[in-house]
Amino acid sequence: MIITAADMANMEKLERVQFATTLPGPKPICLVGTRSAAGVANLAPFSSITHLGSYPLLIGMVTRPDVVERNTLQNILDTKSWTLNHVTSQTVEQAHQCSARYPGDVSEFDATGLTELTHEDIIAPFVKECPIRYALTLADIIDIPANGTKLIIGEVQLADIPDESYAKDGTISISEHDSLASTALDTYFTISEHARLPYAKAPETP
Repeated sequence: MIITAADMANMEKLERVQFATTLPGPKPICLVGTRSAAGVANLAPFSSITHLGSYPLLIGMVTRPDVVERNTLQNILDTKSWTLNHVTSQTVEQAHQCSARYPGDVSEFDATGLTELTHEDIIAPFVKECPIRYALTLADIIDIPANGTKLIIGEVQLADIPDESYAKDGTISISEHDSLASTALDTYFTISEHARLPYAKAPETP
């Protein structure tokens, strides 16, 4: 099956969104925790998350065009603080519900029954039920003129990870703690470790 750019342009909106977000394959899914200037805690699921560098440790995520109210984006602009919390099979239904359009004065913690967790000196809330979670502070926002989205770049300030999931070489066992991945707007995948290979060097062959 060949799908051309013209075919994509002629798709119904939802079909095009599903196609576009499925095409890259499964991506990490996290609940983004923010707090408004008025102090209201907010949660929203994001899958457009990627690491941008290790020193400083930078994480990027893409937000949709701000042509309508975007509580997550506004809260980050106001407080410069947010958290990323790995979604698990135990929290996936609540995380999915957080994608609903709640008013800015309604906390998704209250709406979905998730538990707010705080750390000293971190403005944004964490999700207690998510075993792997970390906090970021705003480093940069880059506008993407091609479609009106924004790349939000944060520097990691604190990571809260179970002791047993952290290896001496820096590896975090995400599958051990049931972190999920997602495609499209509604499909979630479990993650299992397939292989761990040695550092590749030329001219060695596989």
